[in-house]
Amino acid sequence: MSCALCELRKEKRFCPAVHGRICAQCCGEQREVTLDCPGECPYLQQAREHEKPRDLGELDRAALFPAVEIGQQFIYEHEHLILGLSFALSKSARASRALADRDLIAALTALATSYQTLVNSSLIYEQPTTNLAHQAIAAEIGNMVKEYREAEQKHVGYARLRDSEVLKALVFLLRMGLGRTSGRPKSRAFVDFLLAQFPEKQSAIASPEEAGSRIIVP
Repeated sequence: MSCALCELRKEKRFCPAVHGRICAQCCGEQREVTLDCPGECPYLQQAREHEKPRDLGELDRAALFPAVEIGQQFIYEHEHLILGLSFALSKSARASRALADRDLIAALTALATSYQTLVNSSLIYEQPTTNLAHQAIAAEIGNMVKEYREAEQKHVGYARLRDSEVLKALVFLLRMGLGRTSGRPKSRAFVDFLLAQFPEKQSAIASPEEAGSRIIVP
């Protein structure tokens, strides 16, 4: 039997993305490039285990928002905020199987840019986008920030979360996403990482003590 993709080499393994058998070379070359590989594929999992982490130093520095400084103290003190935003991202990814790492990264970049403008100039600026998926992610993040502030109001008596803190949390997650994705067009390594942190229907705000140890610094 020949490979279902190249039709030249002998098939060696079953590919759930094409529901057929393909050769090892096509698997390696087309994985998360032309193939929409599901996270449960054993060959994808094996490849992720052996891939070296991306070197953020090789990326465009501007994409990392270098002006935003994030220390360990911030991560410790705002763990629940980061968890809440992570949960919002996982909720978006769970709602749409078509979302890839680059969608989450694009949405986080746009949101971080808007918050940076707000923090630096007090101007409310939203980057225009016609991408419905990115709009949905941004809306989910916005709802989570609103719920977080409402929870503070209820338990503390006032909303103390600052826009600068939301900016730092967004940039933290953006850097994490850039570090975890393979960079391939259809990569879902960051997506699968987020989904693994939050069982379905769990709320990070409702029960932070259950999710308190899930933050992994990139």
